[in-house]
Amino acid sequence: MDPELEAFVPFFPKAELTDVVQERRFLAELAAGIPAETGGMDVEDLVVPADPGVPVRVYRPHDAQGAVIWMHGGGWVLGDVVTEHPWASRVAARSNAVTISVGYRLAPENPYPAAFDDAWAVLNWVHDHADELGVDPGRIAVGGHSAGGGLAAALALKARDEQGPPIRFQLLHQPGLDDRLSTWSARHFTDTPWYNRAKAALAWQHYLGGRPADPYAAPARADDLSDLPPAYVATAEYCPNRDEDLAYAMRLMQADVQVELHQWPGTFHGSQALLSADVSQRQFAEIGDVLRRALAG
Repeated sequence: MDPELEAFVPFFPKAELTDVVQERRFLAELAAGIPAETGGMDVEDLVVPADPGVPVRVYRPHDAQGAVIWMHGGGWVLGDVVTEHPWASRVAARSNAVTISVGYRLAPENPYPAAFDDAWAVLNWVHDHADELGVDPGRIAVGGHSAGGGLAAALALKARDEQGPPIRFQLLHQPGLDDRLSTWSARHFTDTPWYNRAKAALAWQHYLGGRPADPYAAPARADDLSDLPPAYVATAEYCPNRDEDLAYAMRLMQADVQVELHQWPGTFHGSQALLSADVSQRQFAEIGDVLRRALAG
């Protein structure tokens, strides 16, 4: 493991989702201690009209081009626009894109398809209000980490299937894609920091709420990955999602979708949140560079 990351492992709580309230409290405390990067941009909290309304935090760099709809991680049960603030602000600062951070409804109180419906509503709203947001409707990307990466992949599938708003690019950072947890990494990473097999199983259980998974819940279940937007897929070495992400990237390539794939050695799921580590800083720099290039004219 990367030595800078390994030094933080003893300070992480046990990787579980049995007490959702406690996990939410820990994430809020972690996020509150990390400064955001909002220089050179305007930040505004809005509510996207839907049933119910979806809170979003919009970051507008002063010389922005394009937009990214950004979904936070947290196993579909943790996080909001406040806890995502340190990281969403960095996505905006590094990419120079208008970044719309989505406060989707959380499980287990609101199981699938609540979070996906919220993300879909925001995608349509951003496309319909592109002029007001100051972005080109042809330069809209979707992206996210972990659960948010899974939501981004699902948005790309639905936009293709229903001829919805055009998506220029999908950025999938350690995405949760497959509820079956049948890959080697999902079966063997039982004691990895922050996220392991047991926590992944509980996250999917909370998210699905007893419903069978379809491709918009678990994009790895999609039979056809053709005609999807170009993708960037990033994986962590010690992450249960690693092998399902690698497999999804390979399937995208085999379907003639352009893919940039980066496997970060020495990292674990969510470790990019530890911004003092050099490897974490490099991950955010790469996220920004990838989005900047994807959204360029």
